[in-house]
Amino acid sequence: MSEELLNGLTVDDGEYDASQIQVLEGLEAVRKRPGMYIGSTSSSGLHHLIYEIVDNSIDEALAGACTEISVTVGSGGTVTVVDNGRGIPVDIQEQTGKSALEVVFTVLHAGGKFGGGGYKVSGGLHGVGASVVNALSEWLDVRVYKNGKIYEMKFSRGDIIQEITVVGDTDKNGTEVTFMPDSEIFDDVDFSYDVIKTRMREQAFLNGGLRINTCDEREGREASDSMHYEGGIIEFVQYLNRNKTPLHENVIFLSDERETSTAEVAFQYCGDVYNEFILSFANNIHTPDGGMHETGFKSALTRVLNDYGKKANLLKGEEKLSGEDCREGVTAVISVRLMEAQFEGQTKSKLGNSEIRTFVDNLLTEKLTIFLEENPSVARQILDKAITASKAREAARKARENIRRKNALEGMSLPGKLADCNETNPELTEIYIVEGDSAGGSAKGGRDSRFQAILPLWGKMLNVEKARADKVYGNDKLTPVITALGAGIGEDFDESKLRYHKVIIMADADVDGSHIRTLLLTFFFRFMRPLVEGGYVYAAQPPLFKLTRGKNVRYVLDNSELDAAMTEMRGEDGKGKVDLTRNKGLGEMDAHELWDTTMNPETRVLKQIKMTDAIAADEVFTVLMGEKVEPRKEYIEKNAKYAVDLDI
Repeated sequence: MSEELLNGLTVDDGEYDASQIQVLEGLEAVRKRPGMYIGSTSSSGLHHLIYEIVDNSIDEALAGACTEISVTVGSGGTVTVVDNGRGIPVDIQEQTGKSALEVVFTVLHAGGKFGGGGYKVSGGLHGVGASVVNALSEWLDVRVYKNGKIYEMKFSRGDIIQEITVVGDTDKNGTEVTFMPDSEIFDDVDFSYDVIKTRMREQAFLNGGLRINTCDEREGREASDSMHYEGGIIEFVQYLNRNKTPLHENVIFLSDERETSTAEVAFQYCGDVYNEFILSFANNIHTPDGGMHETGFKSALTRVLNDYGKKANLLKGEEKLSGEDCREGVTAVISVRLMEAQFEGQTKSKLGNSEIRTFVDNLLTEKLTIFLEENPSVARQILDKAITASKAREAARKARENIRRKNALEGMSLPGKLADCNETNPELTEIYIVEGDSAGGSAKGGRDSRFQAILPLWGKMLNVEKARADKVYGNDKLTPVITALGAGIGEDFDESKLRYHKVIIMADADVDGSHIRTLLLTFFFRFMRPLVEGGYVYAAQPPLFKLTRGKNVRYVLDNSELDAAMTEMRGEDGKGKVDLTRNKGLGEMDAHELWDTTMNPETRVLKQIKMTDAIAADEVFTVLMGEKVEPRKEYIEKNAKYAVDLDI
């Protein structure tokens, strides 16, 4: 895709000057309400500063003017982004009478992407770019290499401290931005190299032919990577499937271009996977909630496979594949670019352009049909997997009906072991999914029954990473969870029917407990993903240690707190005798202890399970719970040094 596609969306006029910079509104209130502009002041907002600057460089690549971008975390925690694009204009911008460089870095919503002709398509999540990064940085320096000169400006918290100045001569073009995030704004200004590298790798895949370099110069954390993928999203799919077993060797790649838009789709089925994994992008912006481009892909894929199945006599009579059948085991990347992208919601997580649905639908209808006819062996493999999925779906439907009939006959709809709460407003309720009947008994005795429900589980549950939905329904470990939560699973999951808005996994602080948590999280991620995405899932943290001195009792979460707690318990003279007990299991605690340590909202420690990176989450569950042993072995060897508090 690389060079041809990058050059396929160039501007009509190769000139890029101040006349193409349009000013929409002034820079106000950014420092007062940073969350409005970058989402939050947490780690995600901090890293978003980098993405805003890099997005500007990638827009240069989309315009065919940039082939390389470098992102460096400096030794002092600064970030430098360099590209070899055309360089931000430095001449006078007509609306303001100021240099275009000054306008770009000091005026909100100023740039070459608002109809000035600078770019045909552009990314940038919030469209606020360099000015917001400037406002939220302790200091920011920018150098522009253009017209044979090096132009420099310096800022501090959005204010100019050095006007545009020529500081040298050059024979290259491009822009270099260095900034130090403001510790007065952000919770923490420590950048994660892995987070940066992951995002830059994603952008390198989406812009085939573009090279993106990353480097960390901080002492003890030195690292560097160079990412360059001529195959574009074909290589993206291969990367996503590297720990899976592909059903067919080659990734299917389809693309089309028209006057104002381009669309690319790459996908490959895996034989050892029973879930779908679809990533969609619009103008390089990830759209986790999908949108019209995903809808077009899904509807066309279902229709084309059904039509081919009928034509090839693989589907008999009224037999028909559902969309879920057709997508089982598929890994797909959908990337569209368009001039006027219409995103839905404040976070732009869904694409709303209806014409893109038709565009992608037509692309698949035409080109996938041809591909299947020209590659009958691959077509047969895909259809066979979909047909098998259809049979499993029918078995799952029967299992669901059996559960419903059983519940109706027994005159109950909730699991027998569930100790429900009195409150009926789900926003005020929580359910503890507890390992073992013994711990479940203590939890039932210690809970506040007004709003806390308890569901005990026993034994190891099904690893859903290796199972289809028909194996999930009727499973004696998982059915109680499905029934108790009340929202269904898979495509039937309905968030509005969720009976509790806090789903708390409470397992022992040992290896077995960790395994149970992982199995449950795998189930939630694969079959109740909105539960995780909505922030409803939590992990309780029972204490590892109990310290006793006379009648004084204190619980300690882990080894990191133990020494300080022991010192404090011994008293000022340091001679007090303290008994140290390691808590081996929840079942060893009585109801009062369990309430005090793990269930009392005033004293407990809960960890909310968040999904900030769908790609990383999918990879971790595939590696840890999937069929392949070698990737799991490599993961354990790489991360063994981080394992603590394991039972020996």
